[in-house]
Amino acid sequence: MMAKSIDIKEEPKQILTVNKWKFIIWLFIITIVMLFASQTSAYLVRRAEGNWTEFDIPVIFWYSTVVLIFSSVFMHMAYLAVKKDEFGKLKIFISLAFATGVIFLVMQYLGWQDLQKAGIYLKGNPSGSFYYIFTGLHGAHLVTGLAVLFFAFISAMKMNIHSKNLIQIEVCATYWHFLDILWVYLFVFLLYFR
Repeated sequence: MMAKSIDIKEEPKQILTVNKWKFIIWLFIITIVMLFASQTSAYLVRRAEGNWTEFDIPVIFWYSTVVLIFSSVFMHMAYLAVKKDEFGKLKIFISLAFATGVIFLVMQYLGWQDLQKAGIYLKGNPSGSFYYIFTGLHGAHLVTGLAVLFFAFISAMKMNIHSKNLIQIEVCATYWHFLDILWVYLFVFLLYFR
């Protein structure tokens, strides 16, 4: 008696993949988090050593925080518009996100001028130095965010971003919202640990 062989066919296992651009942006975000975590811990250690000048944060930094939050809202509205293929709204909201990002940077510069008028400089007491470093590093990353926004705007103008191709706007929105959250964290941190 011969045994019949039974062919068992296994379904191929689905491989989990991540879009390379999403992976890259999350790696970049993680490195930025590590950078600012190291800087804030260095700030706390140096502050505990003494010789620390306390100063009031210029009022313009409060306003710039509100501007950046609005920028994040505009970015989210751009994302919602592209999901519905509302290209006119997409272009308007991504332009507004970009413009308010630029306004934020200008306000940060004006805040630096206010600090200098108050006698707080990059070189001098460590409290002022850290403030310039934190805001400058965030500003540098915001410039890269503006570049990402600019390329997303160009893609929107060419109609390359649409409801069936959301990767670029998702990456852009993720990074832009992260920069907003990072600034709010830094602002609260610097308010609390003066």
